[in-house]
Amino acid sequence: MLNLQFLATDASSSSSSLMMIIPMILIFALMYFMMIRPQKKQQKIEQEMRNNLKIGDEITTIGGIMGRIVTVKDDSLIIETGADRNKMKITRWAVQANNTAMERDRQEREAAKAAAEKAKAEKKKKKEEE
Repeated sequence: MLNLQFLATDASSSSSSLMMIIPMILIFALMYFMMIRPQKKQQKIEQEMRNNLKIGDEITTIGGIMGRIVTVKDDSLIIETGADRNKMKITRWAVQANNTAMERDRQEREAAKAAAEKAKAEKKKKKEEE
């Protein structure tokens, strides 16, 4: 009889410990999908932007310095800043934004929007003629 009680308490304690572990696993999974995964995605986008820098791009550094890329090397860039064309050597990781690429993307979005509106207007005009 004593042996049966021991088996019953052992089974209930293992299910109790399992019930304590499940919420912890759920919390870690939630943290991964809410915090870690989006951060890694953003880091990948930033690294891709830094790898695609080329001569002539207008950039902004993490310190707020704005300039145009003059020379591109493996892990550093030389930029021109200001009207007097001062040159500075910076590392690639210090680039916060590629203003040229952002401007190009904005213009492409506006052109696509204008083309869609034009097509919609032509379709409406054709429908009215029928």
